[in-house]
Formats: sequence, structure tokens, C-alpha cells
Amino acid sequence: MSKFSFLARIGVPIGVLLGTPAAAQETSDFFGAALCQPPYSTDSATALYEAAEKVAKADTSMLGAAIYTLPAPIERDGFVARAVVFAGMSVGVLLDGEVAEAAAARYGLAREKSRLFGASSLGFARQLDDGAQDMREMGLISVVARQGPALAGRTLLTCEFVSHEDRKALDSQ
Repeated sequence: MSKFSFLARIGVPIGVLLGTPAAAQETSDFFGAALCQPPYSTDSATALYEAAEKVAKADTSMLGAAIYTLPAPIERDGFVARAVVFAGMSVGVLLDGEVAEAAAARYGLAREKSRLFGASSLGFARQLDDGAQDMREMGLISVVARQGPALAGRTLLTCEFVSHEDRKALDSQ
């Protein structure tokens, strides 16, 4: 039995082995990553970044972010995303429409007090439970939904790691 037939038999798509762009999108759960499933880690973010590199070129025109337009939209829970976003220590998706409130209702997020120094007009967040905070000594991981003028009618849904120092600065706004 060849290596390819064995892996296909146990459910590994051949496209994964061949490294096709469609396979990179299908095997990488960008939407799950935006919902912190699994919680943010540098290893998981690196793997997702490498998968995104296989499907598209990054648009870095948005200050501090790399946006990868997906070859086909992805959908979950009635939300549609057409792009993956990497910014700082976060990984997320851009949802069609200004749907931060709907995403907050669906994913149990509470209104943020901060407006990210004016970059966000509406934002919601939920910190992960203590058991999922694998980087607690450096900062906290949250699921976040934000919309604002810079997103041009889209909503950022992201799994975000924020250092304790940055969180203090945001909370003091």
C-alpha cells in the first residue's frame, strides 16, 4: 500500500499532501481559530499563517495587519468570511457586514469599554476561561468582534492575545 493510499484511507485529503491552495483553505479552520478553537498560541498562529500564505498574497495596506483574501468564502453560524486577518498577536476573519452585535449575541461576547483609541466604533469581547489561558503570565486571550470605519462594512472576528501592559493602557482610555 502506498503512502498516499494509506493516508487517503484514514481520511487525509490528497490535496493536503500535495499542498494545493484549496486544500490549505479546507484543512485550516480559520473560522475556528477566530473563535479561539483552539485558544491562541504562537504555534497555532504560525500554522494558520503558513496555510494562508498558500492560498493568497497578503494585503498589508491596513496598518499593522496582513489580510489574506480567501479563494472561496467560508461560513459558520450564518456568518460569511472572505478574508483571514493576522494583526499583532491575533488571528481572525473579516465577516461580511457590520454584524458585531449579532456575533456578540451568538458567541456570548460583552460590550468592550475601550474604543481602541478611536479605531473601533463598536466592539465586544469575552475572555477565555482560566483553563484555556495558556499564556496567562504574559497576558490574556479573548474572542473579539469589532466594527469600525476602517473595516468598510465588515466586522473583525478574532482570537486575540493582549499583554497585561496593553490591557492596562486600553482600560485607562
